[in-house]
Amino acid sequence: MELTAAHWMYLIGTLVIIFTMLFRQNVVVPAILVTFLVGWIFSGSFIFGLQTIFNASLVAAGELFNIFLIIAIMTALLHSLKSLGTDEQMITPFQRVMKNGHISFWVIVFVTYAISLFFWPTPAVPLVGALLIPVAIRAGLPPIGAAIAISLAGQGMALSSDYIIQIAPSLTATAAAVDIGTVADRGFILSLVTGVVAITLAYISIRKLIVRPSNELLIKWNNADDQNSDTDGMTRGGPVTKSKYSSLFAILVPGTFLAIIIYMVLAKFSDVLPSLEGGAGAALIGGASLILLIGASFFLNARTSLQTVSDNIVKGFLFAFKAMGPVIPIAGFFFIGSGELASRILGTPAEETPSFLFDLILAGQSYIPESSFVAGFGILLIGMITGLDGSGFSGLPLVGALAGALGESVGVEAATLAAIGQMGSVWVGGGTLIAWSSLVAVAGFAKVPVMELVRRSFVPVIIGLIVATLVGLWLF
Repeated sequence: MELTAAHWMYLIGTLVIIFTMLFRQNVVVPAILVTFLVGWIFSGSFIFGLQTIFNASLVAAGELFNIFLIIAIMTALLHSLKSLGTDEQMITPFQRVMKNGHISFWVIVFVTYAISLFFWPTPAVPLVGALLIPVAIRAGLPPIGAAIAISLAGQGMALSSDYIIQIAPSLTATAAAVDIGTVADRGFILSLVTGVVAITLAYISIRKLIVRPSNELLIKWNNADDQNSDTDGMTRGGPVTKSKYSSLFAILVPGTFLAIIIYMVLAKFSDVLPSLEGGAGAALIGGASLILLIGASFFLNARTSLQTVSDNIVKGFLFAFKAMGPVIPIAGFFFIGSGELASRILGTPAEETPSFLFDLILAGQSYIPESSFVAGFGILLIGMITGLDGSGFSGLPLVGALAGALGESVGVEAATLAAIGQMGSVWVGGGTLIAWSSLVAVAGFAKVPVMELVRRSFVPVIIGLIVATLVGLWLF
């Protein structure tokens, strides 16, 4: 297709969004404005341009609503577990094995990763921070070591794959027009490679700071600041009211999720059970979580359980839209770059609708080196740049769309490029290298300067991403 003024406007808009991210500014307003300009120029109608803003966001919201729903459900479940005291009960057994700083580091890594896979790092940070950091400090782990373990395991390794809830791979795969499961599987492997490399290097860098266990270490750390509460309102070390059913759900909840994981593994790697395609795994987690939510609310107080379930679901949706709402207009703009989604946004037949991004890539194909190496590291770099806004997720539609457009021309599967771009975006912006992200909460819990945390994490994360990209290009 011949490039039109709308194509060039789309290219300018993409560059504007990237530069806005580089200057650490929010990209929602630029995304809305360039969506309007593309629609206006494409149709020649100012009115249609205004309508394009709404239609793009509407299509994006429809495509992404399953993501909002699973976030809301999992957040609602966590609220009910907190009311029972189950959240703390699930983590208490790990405190008994934290005998020294070295073991404590790896226990924090494991627990943070496990919780973050199911509930995202947002609830994992206050839970691990309130319960395990003090134990780790007393065991001899320096505060910076605890902070590194939480950020790299939760906001890096777990969030970059998002393998259970599959929000990140859904955003990336939808924009790339490839199978969600394929992106999720490859992202999971690449996240483990990045995580193992980054966490091992980080551990090596702080191991000499680990000292003998002592109560004096905890006293000194507690005196570092006089505040007793964190940003989420949870108290450190304070008494927590537990329901008599908290132990039941401390076993039932992880047991249910473990059973689902086993089911998913058997479905994927054997013929014993039917395979779970697309978002079926997330749907299974969501449905089971709603039943657990109802059960937890009933055992907390049977008379008020109906209202409690409703209230917790409302809280879940509030959190979901607060966390993911800005992604909608951003995704709307990048969805215009995909022919199929663009036809729904612009209201034109699919065969007559330009695929702006793909057309631009084809037009510039002769200038792009046909090298998988260049393409892989180019997508990684773009993903890292998009992560500079501090969210980690707002850039996923961009890297997904670029991966879908570049894949065929450079001889690398679009799903592989999408997974690589997802690693760059989430590892950088999700809360490991950006001081203005949720990394601030991790630093606050550990009572360490956030810039020191960034500095110590930088080299391990960058090396991990480079190794993962090479592995991805070689393996897939």
